Parts: sequence; structure tokens; C-alpha cells
Amino acid sequence: MSSDFTPASSLRDRAIALRRAGRSRTEIKDILGITSNSTLNSALTGEPPPEWTCRPNAKDALRAKARTLREQGLPYHRIAAELGVSKSSVSLWVRDLPRPARLSYAESRKRSAEGVRRYWETERAVREARREAARSAAAAEIGRLNRRELLIAGAIAYWCEGSKSKPYNRQDRVIFTNSDPAMITFFLRFLGTAGVAPNMLTYRVYIHETANVRAAEHFWLELTRADPAQFRRSILKTHQPKTVRKNVGETYRGCLRVEVRRSVQLYRSIEGWARAAMAADGSP
Repeated sequence: MSSDFTPASSLRDRAIALRRAGRSRTEIKDILGITSNSTLNSALTGEPPPEWTCRPNAKDALRAKARTLREQGLPYHRIAAELGVSKSSVSLWVRDLPRPARLSYAESRKRSAEGVRRYWETERAVREARREAARSAAAAEIGRLNRRELLIAGAIAYWCEGSKSKPYNRQDRVIFTNSDPAMITFFLRFLGTAGVAPNMLTYRVYIHETANVRAAEHFWLELTRADPAQFRRSILKTHQPKTVRKNVGETYRGCLRVEVRRSVQLYRSIEGWARAAMAADGSP
């Protein structure tokens, strides 16, 4: 067959002529002695595949869409994912089209960021649903706490977050500070279970000076349902411009310090409850 072509004929001219004569890609490679698919692709660039390569019932709509996407610059894997077909099918449909120009660094970053955004748009809701299912199942295991369980949980919470007396500075006073409204509510419930009257409590808000101090004070007052006279003057923390703080915005309300007056005996009880709960062998 190769003798039908003059030496002056270019490889591209010969490849296109053979393709139009009905030869398959494999036959063209054998006739012309081509060993590389990329070389053959280059030779046949712009030459549409013959009709016989398309099955009578081929997915013409998908093929047309694939060619449109390829002309828009999408790579094979993106087209395959978009259309729900294999990369080999995409290759068969669009390999005659010119290779898209390489994207700039900025455009690549933009497309990557868009892909990440689309992924998390759905994945975030799925993960949150899993978290909520796990939380609900765990909460169902606990159920409603009885008095003993409240004392245990409250003592451990205090031992993690409350002020503790030191051997070198004995101060048996119950002072609990936290920024979580749920934790403050639980601690007040614990104090009630331990027999502490609400009027034995004093409160103080600790908050950054750049925050909405009035709104925070009102929030904690509403949460505790305390008498305003029980709230001491708020302590404002000096703003440090070099510090990058994440706890900002309307949900930032600082910390609330809860102090129990005349609490020496209560402190010693908490110390004993926590010691018993943390005993290595489980014995009191």
C-alpha cells in the first residue's frame, strides 16, 4: 500500500488519505510504520473519524456534549465525570479535536477552588448528619441524670474548669469560669442539686473590650435568671492587635465567672466527689 504514495507526500497527507479510504487506526499505523498513538493523533488532527467508527445506536447526544465540553477546554476526566461515561469513550469521541491550551496558574487555582466548593456543598451536610446521629445515639444512652450522677458529673466538670486550692496557697472557694452557656447552665443545676441557694451566687463577666459588653452582660443575666445585683462589674480584657482572635462576632459573649459565697464546705465536698469518681480502682 505504501507504494501508492510518492516520497514527497507528508505523513499527515498519507494518514488522512488512508483514513478517508476506510482504514482503521491500527491499519494506518501498520502501513505507515507509526508506533506512537500521539504521533498518529497529531497526523489526524482535524480529520473527523469516519462514520463507520460510530455505532448505529451510539449515544449521539452524549458525544455532541463531550465535544462541546472539550472545545470549552475541559480535560478528559472532567468530561467523563460530567457525562457519566468512561474516559475511553470520551477519547474516542473527541480525540480529533485540538488539544486545549494549558490553563494559567490563576485559572487552575480558580477551577480547583470551585471543585472544592462544590464538593463541600454536599459533603458538609452529609458529615453533619453523621455527627448528629452519633450525638443523638450517645445522648439516648445517658438519658436523665439522677442526683448521684449529677454530683459526679458536676464535680468532674468543676475539677476540669473550676479554681482549685493549691498546697502552697489554700483557698477552699468554689469559683467556676466558662464561656459555654450550656456548661454554665449545667453547673448551676449541679449547685442546686448540691444544696446551694441561688442567692449565694455572685457573677462576673470577663470579655474583650472590643466586644459588645452590654449585650454580653444582658445575655448572661437572662441565662442565669439572677438578680442584677448579683452581677459584679465586668472585667474588660485589653485588645492586642497582633493577636488573631477567632471568637468574635455576635456569638462572642466572653466568659462568666460563677462564685459561691461561704463555700468552704462545698469545695471540700467537690474535692471528695471528684476523688471518688477518679479513683483508679473504682472504689470510694
